[in-house]
Amino acid sequence: MRSTLRLRLTLLTAGVLAIALTVGAVLLVQLLERGRIEALDDAATARVATVADLVRTDRLPDALGVAQPGEVVQLLALDGGVVATSSNASLTLPVVSADVRAELEKLSGAGADGSSGDADPRDPIVVTARSSYAGQARVAALLATLPGEAGGAGDADGSGAAAPTRVLVVAAVPLGDVSATVRALGLSLAAVVPVLVLGLGAVVWLVLGRALRPVEELRVAADDVVAAGGPGSLPVPRSGELAALATTLNAMLDRLDGAVASARAAADSARGAAERQRAFVADAAHELRSPLASLGTALEVAATHPDSYPREELVTDLRSDVARMQVLVEDLLLLARLGSRPLAREALALGQVVAAAVTEVGGEVDVVGDGAALGDAVATTRVLRNLLANAARHARATVAVTVADGAVTVDDDGAGIRESERERVFERFVRLDEARERDAGGSGLGLAIARELAREQGGDVMLATSPAGGLRATLRLPTR
Repeated sequence: MRSTLRLRLTLLTAGVLAIALTVGAVLLVQLLERGRIEALDDAATARVATVADLVRTDRLPDALGVAQPGEVVQLLALDGGVVATSSNASLTLPVVSADVRAELEKLSGAGADGSSGDADPRDPIVVTARSSYAGQARVAALLATLPGEAGGAGDADGSGAAAPTRVLVVAAVPLGDVSATVRALGLSLAAVVPVLVLGLGAVVWLVLGRALRPVEELRVAADDVVAAGGPGSLPVPRSGELAALATTLNAMLDRLDGAVASARAAADSARGAAERQRAFVADAAHELRSPLASLGTALEVAATHPDSYPREELVTDLRSDVARMQVLVEDLLLLARLGSRPLAREALALGQVVAAAVTEVGGEVDVVGDGAALGDAVATTRVLRNLLANAARHARATVAVTVADGAVTVDDDGAGIRESERERVFERFVRLDEARERDAGGSGLGLAIARELAREQGGDVMLATSPAGGLRATLRLPTR
């Protein structure tokens, strides 16, 4: 996963860099080309403006000067002839073709008869055209008027003065150097951009490798925690987002460890909780071992000496042991299911619930009073059944129940429980008189189940000394 993420991020970064560098290279080439062309345009327009001023003031030299190699300056008559030229061009070869000249004249404002209005235009026009001397060039053109000469014979008004002559001042600056420069830059960038992309991609690969190393360490540590199957923690980097992530994950692991520990026992010490869990399993196994051993012995005797073990006696013995195991297994299942789903919260008529529990337990029970509470009818019946069964096992003669709003009290006249032992009896499989309790059929789970079911409903079970001299067990439930 790390290599895949690293590769994807590297390729994504390299792709973005390639696009950005390519766009930048194209813009750079375009800016360079535009700048060079603008410089040529400035030079060409300045040249034609200067020559046009010389034409208008009749100070035109015999050979027109040029400012840079390859530049050609000519004065073209509107009929196509060359009036004057720079030293690097010929009077017999115009710098531009007739079509380009005609287009320049049109753009400069010259009419079909060579007129352009009352005044010469002041702004040159610039186009890209083919020069007769240097290939593609930037060509600047501006109309100018040669001063007229006296003594002409063909003037339009018969005054005898020659009409002014219109000429097109043309300066052509070759684009060869610009094209070569742009081409060289483009080729250089085409070679440099891939190298930069590869180089930066390699740097990104290395940087991501170092950046993702803590992630890999976290993954390996997480695998170790999973493999160990117990408490563990992840290494925390010194700073940054990964440090916060590792801290959060460690907090989550701590909470998970706490949840596992609290599920195993209710004690504060994790070691004590684990020991009590093991003791619970050992006690459950011990409780099941006795009836299982009894079953095995009975079956073995019946198989070895069928004549000496009557069928009715065998069935009676097996049924007793099976019933005992069934009660124990049901109690264990109930404990395992506690907390798995919320109990109902409904109005209870405690007198009716007590009557149902008394019917299930059997025996002589004195019930006094009535009351109401909020809770789960089935769970409350089970709590009272366990309290009544416990009282019946230990009572000498009397079990009495008092009912009130939110409370049911069960009293017996048995031996009672010392105050120092009253909380301990709510622990699972705890018996204060092991032999007597087992003979009476108890498993050590009745009071534990009663308290846990009561607390699931927002109530509790408490023990005290009964006025009859035995034990008083009080179930309290919420009333609103």
